[in-house]
Formats: sequence, C-alpha cells, structure tokens
Amino acid sequence: MVQIIISGIVSFLVAIFLTPVLIRYFHRRAIGQEIREDGPASHARKRGTPTMGGIAIIAAIVAGYLAAGAWALSSGHAAFSASGWIVLGLTVALGGVGFADDGIKLFMKRNLGLNKTAKLVLQFAIAMVFGLLLLQFPDSDGLTIGSTSLSFVRDLETLDFAAAGGVIGLIVFLIFIYILLAAWSNAVNLTDGLDGLAAGTTAFVMGAYTAITFWQFRQSCTISPGPGCYDVRDPLDLATLAAAGFGATVGFLWWNAAPAKIFMGDTGSLALGGLVAGLSVASKTELLMVIIGALFVLEAASVVLQVVSFRTTGKRIFRMAPFHHHFENGGWAETTVVVRFWLLSAMAVAFGLAIFYGEWLTRTGATV
Repeated sequence: MVQIIISGIVSFLVAIFLTPVLIRYFHRRAIGQEIREDGPASHARKRGTPTMGGIAIIAAIVAGYLAAGAWALSSGHAAFSASGWIVLGLTVALGGVGFADDGIKLFMKRNLGLNKTAKLVLQFAIAMVFGLLLLQFPDSDGLTIGSTSLSFVRDLETLDFAAAGGVIGLIVFLIFIYILLAAWSNAVNLTDGLDGLAAGTTAFVMGAYTAITFWQFRQSCTISPGPGCYDVRDPLDLATLAAAGFGATVGFLWWNAAPAKIFMGDTGSLALGGLVAGLSVASKTELLMVIIGALFVLEAASVVLQVVSFRTTGKRIFRMAPFHHHFENGGWAETTVVVRFWLLSAMAVAFGLAIFYGEWLTRTGATV
C-alpha cells in the first residue's frame, strides 16, 4: 500500500511543478495551440495557449512508478514487474507518437502534424509489439501479462481468440489488441477538447483502476486462493502504475482547469489512452473498462455517429462533434459542460466499481 501512495504523491508533485516550467518555456518560444476555425466562438481566446503538456504527464507517471519501485526494493519488497514495465512502455510509446505529431505542428509549422498513414502505421507497430509481449513472461504460476481470452471482470473462457487455432488465433488476437489501442487512444484524444475535461475524466478512471488492481492483489489466487480470487499477474505493480496515472493527471489538472494555462496535446492524450488500454488488458477487465471509461466511449461514438449520419443522409445529429461541443454550441458555458461531464464520468466509474465488487460478492457468497 505504501508504494501506491508514494507513486501517487511523487507523480502529483512532478506534474504540478514541471507543468509551469513547460508553460514558461513555450511562452518564451511563442509556441502555442492553433484553434480550429469551425469550433465554438468562445475558443478563439485559447489561440496561442501552450500545448504538449503531456510531457509533464508522462514524466510524472514514469517518476512516480520508479520512485515507488525504488522504495519497494529498498524495503525488500517486489517491484518493477514485467506487467508494469510493458504497460508503462506502451504509455510512453504512444506518447511518443503524440509528441511527434505535436512537434511537427508546433516546431515545423505543419498544421496537420503526422499524416494519418504515418500515425496508423506507428500505432499498428506498437500494438503488434505490445500484443506479442502480453503473451510472454509467465510467472511461477504460469500467468502471462495478458491472455487471449476476452475479459469482463475476469477472463471469459468461452470467448478465447486462441480457439481459432495456431497462427490464425494469434492474428485475430493481435487485430483485437490493435483495435483496442486505437480505440482508447483516439477516444481520449477526442475527449481532450475542453479545459480539464480529458485530464479530470482520466483521473477518475485511474482512481478506479488503482482500487481495482489493489483489490485484485489482496484477493489474488496466490495470496488468497478461493472461489473469488483473481488470476492476474503483478496486480500490485499495476495498482502502482494506476496511482501514478492518477497523481499525474490531477497534478496536470491544476494548470489545465479552466481557463487552461496549457493543453496536454496529442502527447498526453495518446499516452493516457495507452495507459487506459494497457491497464484494462493487464488486469483482464477490457469490457469493464467500457463502463468505467464510458465518457470516452460516448465522445468517440458521437464522432462516429456524426460522420455516418452526414455521409449517408447529409444531416448532422449533433451541432458539432465530439458532442461536448454540441452543448457548447447550444449555449452551455464551457465550465458547465466540463463539470457535468465529470459528474457523468464519476457515475460511470461508481457503476463499474459496483459491478466489479458485486461480481466478487456473488462468487464468494459474501455479504456487504
């Protein structure tokens, strides 16, 4: 438990003190965000606001995880597991794609950044490496970081990609991992359109996963074998990483809340999307994440629905997509949209946690 607290505190401190350093640096260089011309009129004031604040988020997550691991090792506890390193590696790798995209926009003055093909190829390569690594590094109980089964609160053995057999099963599994990573990274990226919205929502999700993975550790089949135990590799290290994500997003939110002094940019949103996806796979809760991260899902779905509707009927469902802009264009103040969306996110997180805990109660026959 101590290492989880250390991870959260260190990541929070790094984010809250490093972010203003980035703000001053970008102000000195006169480098700032361009605002889309078709966006809400109120966003014009944001032109020139520093971006690439995701650098502070990634640095904070790495620092929090390393600090907690160093404390654990010095105290004679286990630390720096394969699960932690690989999910952290996924976070940093996708953050690197976002960094390249932001860097091209800001430093090379190319408004479109990385072209779609380059971004998709990089995401595909990262997904393939991540997917293959998930099935490696079995522990003493034979558990690998991930499994080929689709999971809800735990693996659903009736939905196993390996059932397709051999190479075909592996290919199907890797395609699923690519879709998962692309979906979550783009969903968080789409949510990052209002001051504090993506950072606050991710903080809720990271808080939930700190609790989930710590519970999986306490009820691990290695520690507490029984009908409700969890076959998850390195759940304590995953909880440490989730706590680092929580601390980093809360620390960044201090500066990103309205009126934002800095934006996270693709550097931050793609990295956080990778962390969300990685934690869901490593903790074997991919479908539960759809409930806990419901706001991200709704934001992405609003864009898909808008595009499909316009291309098939020529009509738009929303005034503007993602649908947080729909409410802005309807007269809601930006802070009103953000706070109400945070409330929706908090309710989704509470519902997801209730499902997670309720499943354990059902399996064990315990009472509240």
